[in-house]
Amino acid sequence: MASPVYFENDRLRIINDDVLTTRQLRSGSIDLIVTSPPYNVNIRYGNHDDGGSYDEYLSFSKKWMSRCYRWLRKSGRFCLNIPLDKNKGGQQSVGADLTAIAKEAGFSYHSTIVWNEGNISRRTAWGSWMSPSAPYVIAPVELIVVLYKGDWKRPAEGRKSDITRQEFMDWTNGLWTFSGESKKKVNHPAPFPVELPLRCMKLFSYVDDLILDPFLGSGSTLVAAARCGRRGTGIELDAEYCRIALERIRKEMGID
Repeated sequence: MASPVYFENDRLRIINDDVLTTRQLRSGSIDLIVTSPPYNVNIRYGNHDDGGSYDEYLSFSKKWMSRCYRWLRKSGRFCLNIPLDKNKGGQQSVGADLTAIAKEAGFSYHSTIVWNEGNISRRTAWGSWMSPSAPYVIAPVELIVVLYKGDWKRPAEGRKSDITRQEFMDWTNGLWTFSGESKKKVNHPAPFPVELPLRCMKLFSYVDDLILDPFLGSGSTLVAAARCGRRGTGIELDAEYCRIALERIRKEMGID
């Protein structure tokens, strides 16, 4: 049987495998997890059907988050990029529900960053047009829920921080405003911009820490890891997205 390791060098690794069954990660080995999981809005992600029932989606979420909890080391952090809510397939409080599931999986809650991307593409209906009968309200923001395992405070001894004074002042303000990523540019149906994982890494991890994205997609998290001197591992079920991620890493970062 072929190894699920699609690419590996001394800093980065792409694993072409299922987050629910992979055996490529050791318990307690990850310093920071940054990811944007499927949103359950019927987007076709190659081999993954994101159109199941909401209950199935919540069950799936608990399974993968429980695995991530085991992979994370004590005092490790978890930055979870998810929508505030959704109206596709019915009104659902996605942010609140997934935060609660993360806590059930063992994580402790620290804070929530609101990402103002100015994108209302998730709107699929207006409800009652220009009438108070039954209007739909959709906020053009997403969340980055910040969670952790064990203790929040991480020892600084022997570790290097690379965040600047201005970045620290700006990014500890819990409202982040920057544009989303172009689907056409990276050839993925739901990419997130490199800026998102980059900020999370510089704010919540040290140089040379090991970063995990269990839903690597087009590879933004590994591009960010390479850009700011972190080691990175990404899990991606679809081989074509693994190819796209590796191509982006090589093109943008000059990594062989």
